[in-house]
Amino acid sequence: MVIRRLENWPINGFSGGVSELDRLRRDLGHLFNGLSRVNGWDSPAGVYPLMNVSQDSENVYVRSEVPGMTLDQLEVSVTGRNLTVTGERAIPDEQSNVRYHRREREAGKIRRQLTLPTDVDSERVQAKYQHGILMVVLPKSEKAKPKKIAITG
Repeated sequence: MVIRRLENWPINGFSGGVSELDRLRRDLGHLFNGLSRVNGWDSPAGVYPLMNVSQDSENVYVRSEVPGMTLDQLEVSVTGRNLTVTGERAIPDEQSNVRYHRREREAGKIRRQLTLPTDVDSERVQAKYQHGILMVVLPKSEKAKPKKIAITG
């Protein structure tokens, strides 16, 4: 998840006092997350799935990392040029007497919305989820496809 990859930036590779700052950042994150739950505030996105977007002459392809989810936990929608992936990942709680040495797996709501590079035919969009990867194929609308123009001389 991108949050995990960016959270240590630009301090990757440093240690000592930086690790204390990292611990403080995590503690503050837990504090604010706890306050939001107590007050009934719902975080709009706890987990931010990574996405690759590519295209050829016929389709736009979006591949997203959403491991540990089931089909009924994911939702994909297309509105105009916007693709939205939402869901909620549940990770079973450990026993109450367990202390974590490291806890990196995130549970909670996911939400990722992106603007597509071109118009798509939303009626023909297909999505497939396999091995933690969500693959969405978005056929380009006819007006967005390249057209060969005859050159006259």
